[in-house]
Amino acid sequence: MFAAMLLPAATSACGFHPLYGEMDGRPGAQAVFAAVYVPPIELENAGYEVRNDLLDLLHATSQPQGALYDLQVNLADHSEGVGIQSETIGNVKEVEITRYNYTLSAAYSVVDRKTRQVVTKGTANSLSAYDVVASPYATLVAQQDAQARTAQDIARQIQMRLAVFFAQPAAASK
Repeated sequence: MFAAMLLPAATSACGFHPLYGEMDGRPGAQAVFAAVYVPPIELENAGYEVRNDLLDLLHATSQPQGALYDLQVNLADHSEGVGIQSETIGNVKEVEITRYNYTLSAAYSVVDRKTRQVVTKGTANSLSAYDVVASPYATLVAQQDAQARTAQDIARQIQMRLAVFFAQPAAASK
């Protein structure tokens, strides 16, 4: 019981501080996230998924009015066949792809809306795989699921990096 009471004091002495909570009267990352505008992101379904995931994770605004920052995200994706099955029928060799790796890459920057200066920027990457099966519909669903998983992973990486950035005292004073 006594050790549990000392834990908060001991962790604050070693430099530990909450990522999302308030500290020393400064708002935590979550309060800053509410002032971030996430504009639409290009790249069809992946852009839609990443933006919606960011809006949910950050509790950011989907409208530019009143926002202090713009979170600009540029996406690129790539599908690569990694599972190959070959079959020889007579003199004809048939090769078909049975598995794909889907890679999604994001370059993001947070821009101060008043000064138009980049406050922080970074990149995030995610990879997911899906199988090609006999049913084209099932393959399409697996592909869309892989895209959704990578989009969610990208959004979580960006959320964590921005939380760490905005929790720093120098970032909070900007």
